[in-house]
Amino acid sequence: MTSTGDEQGGAGRDGPWWWERPRGAVLDVGLAAVSAVECAVEGVPFAHEAGLPVPVGVLFGLLVGSTLVLRRRWPIAVVLVGIAVSPAAMGFLLGVVGLYTLASCEVPRRITATLTSMALVATFVVMYVRTIGDQGASRSLVIVLSVFVAVALTVPPVLLGLYIGARRRLMESLQERADSLERELSLLADRAEERAEWARTEERTRIAREMHDVVAHRVSLMVVHAAALEAVAAKDPERAVKNAALVGDMGRQALTELREMLGVLRAVESPKPAAAAAAASAAASVTAAPVAALVGSFEDGPSLGELEVLVGQSRAAGMVVELDVRGAGAGYPPEVEQTAYRVVQEALTNCHKHAPGARVVVRLAHREGEVAMQVENGPCGADVVQPGLPSGGNGLVGMRERVLGLGGVFVCGPTDEGGFRVSAVLPHAPRGA
Repeated sequence: MTSTGDEQGGAGRDGPWWWERPRGAVLDVGLAAVSAVECAVEGVPFAHEAGLPVPVGVLFGLLVGSTLVLRRRWPIAVVLVGIAVSPAAMGFLLGVVGLYTLASCEVPRRITATLTSMALVATFVVMYVRTIGDQGASRSLVIVLSVFVAVALTVPPVLLGLYIGARRRLMESLQERADSLERELSLLADRAEERAEWARTEERTRIAREMHDVVAHRVSLMVVHAAALEAVAAKDPERAVKNAALVGDMGRQALTELREMLGVLRAVESPKPAAAAAAASAAASVTAAPVAALVGSFEDGPSLGELEVLVGQSRAAGMVVELDVRGAGAGYPPEVEQTAYRVVQEALTNCHKHAPGARVVVRLAHREGEVAMQVENGPCGADVVQPGLPSGGNGLVGMRERVLGLGGVFVCGPTDEGGFRVSAVLPHAPRGA
């Protein structure tokens, strides 16, 4: 079975039998009817020449012309019928339309060339035989006329069919490419949405860590100072005034850091959804906004140069803290500076919560290509009153996420003496820098 290019495939079929569309069936039936009438008329002289009854010639012509309705289903058979009845001088429309359909469908080119050559030779022979007997016609004139008629009836429909078939295949190829591009754009849009969701999740996690570090540390110190203020308010007014001032300073510092973080959040504009045709650029723009905010927050955040002030705040709250710094700082990137500061800050906050009155040692070592920090506290006394600070269990998780996010190493756990140790090592150049 062979079919034309526009009739191949089963997508979108709504016509009867082998037709893709109803209009194709109407066209073929109309052409077959015209061809049948033509062949029936031409069957009358054929019946006289062959010595057959006229009704037989007419019926034969109707059958031959009606085969044109099969041109889309069996184009080769239609062309062969046209070649077979060419000696009877009938089937003009059948031959022309059959050759056009044959050239425009997906039949191998060698078959098309062979059948076209056969039709050309058959037309030439029939024309030559029918005109050679005319009085006054020279042989050369008959040959030229036969060649002209044969070429005119075979070459134009074949060339037109080849052009239409090539154009149809080009349109199908372009349609396939358009469908493929649409699928790729849909996939890119889905990936863009996934990247946007990932970026939003990462940004929410980072903001949660920042809020936890800022609020937990400042508020923990405020609670410790408030407890001390309550204990010495009646016995030592001067110390009570000092603690009250420290509580006020801690609150103002906490509010300042919160305002800075909220300012960064307000500065980041939510990316507008892009069209499907710009899905790839949408993914880049959606992801770039949180990254820009992250870089800006790193540059504006605390650094290792403020570690002495941080330790001093814990000392002012009554904690015995020893700071041991070894080596010289090598000018670390802002994200390394802030991460190291936040690890020490959160470790000191945990000491205030879980080990009040214990001795704490903060170690910072500047090494070649990395910076290491360790916060270790000893056991707290049995008679020490617990401050009752709430704990959400996110401190160690946040520290681990920060350190591992920069390609560092984080270790924590209890010590043999009954205390607790937090250690972290950060590379000079963060992962993905």
